[in-house]
Amino acid sequence: MNCAVILLLISRCFTWSSALYTPERAASKKLKYLLEPPVSADVTGQRGDNVTLPCILRTKPSHYKVKWTKIEPEKVGPENIIMISNAHAFKPYGHLGQRASLRKAHAMDASLHLSRLELEDEGTYRCELVNGIEDESVTITLRIEGVVFPYQSKDGRYRFNYQEAKEACAAQDGTLATYNQLYRAWTEGLDWCNAGWLHDGTVHYPIIHPRPVCGGELPSGIRSYGPKDKNNDRFDAFCFTSQTSGSVFYIAGAFSFEQAGHTCKNQGAEMALIGQLYAAWHFHNFDQCDAGWLKDGSVRFPISNPRERCGGIPEAGVRSFGFPDKNTHVYGVYCYR
Repeated sequence: MNCAVILLLISRCFTWSSALYTPERAASKKLKYLLEPPVSADVTGQRGDNVTLPCILRTKPSHYKVKWTKIEPEKVGPENIIMISNAHAFKPYGHLGQRASLRKAHAMDASLHLSRLELEDEGTYRCELVNGIEDESVTITLRIEGVVFPYQSKDGRYRFNYQEAKEACAAQDGTLATYNQLYRAWTEGLDWCNAGWLHDGTVHYPIIHPRPVCGGELPSGIRSYGPKDKNNDRFDAFCFTSQTSGSVFYIAGAFSFEQAGHTCKNQGAEMALIGQLYAAWHFHNFDQCDAGWLKDGSVRFPISNPRERCGGIPEAGVRSFGFPDKNTHVYGVYCYR
């Protein structure tokens, strides 16, 4: 039986899953109050983890505040303030502020502690010392360890506008991938010939092996369509997910889609989502040479140890049979609990 192959792209490189500490200032201006560390501070973060973004004061002005924000260049409107603190008080703001606190390991420590990391937390953060005279700041880039997967509508190729792509990723336990996440996936071997939406509203596709049907003789790299009309243009989606709190398991059988759902329910579980299957593959080397139903109506199986009789593809990944007739009594089921 022929199956379409979804090759997995992993973002498991040490330097990719880290918080990089960068002073934000003109090249000629030395930091007076904030400490620029001599090396990058590496922080690995998976969904659900607690992490600390470093910000250390070298000295304190007589009056000052520390303001933490998340920098979102594509966002229109007020900056995304996480918290503002002085020597006496701490005031959180917004969704991130509910999970944020200052570490306060010592008197000069203004590091930000984020609890229960979420997929959308990846990005650039600014620690700013504000005293009204000599304000200065450093920026920290937080990386979430995870996996990028391409996703297509059950109705075929290029059916999502931007909002639909965003909703499709969320329905599969993911979020639209950022360009950096897609780039990291490409460096790990992602070669995908269908263009998909990214978080910032741009459209791209990653190519390792140039071929006539995928951009002709252009060199390998991330092919870009640039920003597209979010309402009217239609593409696939590149989704990003990370570690989950539960586990995925396979139940053998010859089920219809409906029977597969009941089978999981009888085990105190539910049918697995695409993102949950990819996370199990990525973080736990889930390897199962049996095709099974998933909650979106597709049929797939994860391979960590490639072999001839399990798809015949030399690369590890998640194989796909697409979206078969739901009345087909052929496949087992992947459940999540």
